[in-house]
Amino acid sequence: MANRVEQTLTEELFPLLQKERYVTIATTDHETNGPNVTAISWIFAPTMETIRFAIDNRSRMLANMKAESRIVISLIANGSTYSISGSATIVTEKIEAVPLKLALVEVQIEEVRDVMFYGAKMVTEPQYDKTYDAEAAAKLDRQVMDALKKA
Repeated sequence: MANRVEQTLTEELFPLLQKERYVTIATTDHETNGPNVTAISWIFAPTMETIRFAIDNRSRMLANMKAESRIVISLIANGSTYSISGSATIVTEKIEAVPLKLALVEVQIEEVRDVMFYGAKMVTEPQYDKTYDAEAAAKLDRQVMDALKKA
């Protein structure tokens, strides 16, 4: 995908967003108008044109998206780094099927770019461990991902 700009997820990227995955999301700070970056893992692409994610409803990112809906999702995958930009809509500030106070956000994709610098490739993708009770984490992850899929 190098040097190409797409208007939707590609056939290669779409399956990668069918499960929990580490990404960063950049928003415009509602107070400073500067950049604000947050890392999340509850993300799901129901279609090639749409991405949904869940965030704590007290997150600064929520206030940022209310003031400016344009966001960028950074995804490291397939040996590269991708910038997925679009307009975010807050579907609900409290997902009912989840015990935490999480907001559901839906993004209409406007542009997908391969932004990896020339002559390089990612040799490993980001990995993370949940630092709280593994059983509780797995249960919560299932609840959130199910809610994102059903929304």
